[in-house]
Amino acid sequence: MTAPDPAKAAARRQFILDTTKMACGMGVLGLGLGLLNKQAKALPAGAIRPPGAGTEEDFQSACIRCGLCVRDCPYDILELATPAQQVATGTPFFVARAKPCEMCEDIPCVKACPTGALDHGLTDINKAKMGLAVLVDHETCLNFLGLRCDVCYRVCPVIDKAITLEVQHNTRTAKHTMFLPTVHSEHCTGCGKCEASCVLEVAAIKVYPVAQAKGELGSHYRLGWEEKRKAGQSLVEDKGLIDLPDRMPEGVTLPGHFDPGSSKGLPSPFGSEGKLPDGAPR
Repeated sequence: MTAPDPAKAAARRQFILDTTKMACGMGVLGLGLGLLNKQAKALPAGAIRPPGAGTEEDFQSACIRCGLCVRDCPYDILELATPAQQVATGTPFFVARAKPCEMCEDIPCVKACPTGALDHGLTDINKAKMGLAVLVDHETCLNFLGLRCDVCYRVCPVIDKAITLEVQHNTRTAKHTMFLPTVHSEHCTGCGKCEASCVLEVAAIKVYPVAQAKGELGSHYRLGWEEKRKAGQSLVEDKGLIDLPDRMPEGVTLPGHFDPGSSKGLPSPFGSEGKLPDGAPR
């Protein structure tokens, strides 16, 4: 029986060690890629991208994580996400409640972007779409409680366009008028000043990424008032159309409407004998 060759034994051990290291390295790499892929799929509701950012998918594809937009933000609003945060690592964002966008007229963060991840075509900060403000809690909003707060409305940089105050009678007191903050998505920039200034312990108005805050109508829907504006006239001719019965909340009646679920409602528009009125379309 021959003695084992020490050189071959050492080479075998080295091969096994190298193979183990490679397997461990591939495992760590796979874990890292999996984490990166998971981060790239979702943006937390409270994280808002800088002005000029497009859809989250397009933004993450174009952003090279250089940090130049963060460097050039004069108010230190933007920050780069760390691995411990839920935002894709190395990408810029801000949290409206902590530090809202100051709406710089020259938009330095956009100018600093070398890749177009922040659209250089954005030259008017009032046209930015960083996010969308949503009044998430009517029950705690002071204006909905009948008080005059108006802070979110007053600090809005696009006042009377992005946020308006809609007047409504206060049915609780029957004496006072409520001035209700109403957000208009076509003008809201998502700067976050309304959320940051809300006087409540937890803001009743919050800014979310547009994709999370706004619904989307099907392509087959048409808004009558928009179509009328485009055409310059109504597209529907009034040929003796009648108003169909509406089901109203219990105890509520409106002139000209009949609740078919109530025996105490207004007279039926179909007449006392249950027949259609003369001239009604059949």
